[in-house]
Amino acid sequence: MKPERKFTVTSADANDAAGILNCLHQAFEPYRERYTREGFLDTVLTPETLEQRLRTMAIFVARDLSGAIVGTIGCNRVDDSDGHIRGMAVLDAWQGRGVAQQLLEAAESELRTLGCRRATLDTTEPLQRAISFYKKNGYQATGKVEDFFGMPLFEYAKNL
Repeated sequence: MKPERKFTVTSADANDAAGILNCLHQAFEPYRERYTREGFLDTVLTPETLEQRLRTMAIFVARDLSGAIVGTIGCNRVDDSDGHIRGMAVLDAWQGRGVAQQLLEAAESELRTLGCRRATLDTTEPLQRAISFYKKNGYQATGKVEDFFGMPLFEYAKNL
């Protein structure tokens, strides 16, 4: 049995940029070869694209007791009833410890506060563990598939 590790989930700000970028890069590195170059860069972000995301989305981070970022997620309202979740990442050593669950719950709570009645998210085929997690949390494939820098991007949705 893995030892219990404690963490907190808080809103992120610009001071968290390096930790968020590190978390995204570490979490998605095992999938790099399954992404196009542009798709991978859009997923793990750059300092500039993260700065833009921090201005346009609510970003949450999970921190261990030392303050290090071990997970992240973002969300924003996209229209009168829908919100969108994006950028979920949890470091490998923290997977299976409730970090993803609490991050997802923080994003869904934020979307409800913004008046959203439905949450959408997009994911790619290589992320089967994430897809299973989202399905377990009530997300269902909508059938909408878009091009994500040369690879299919599948939409999932959940009524809030």
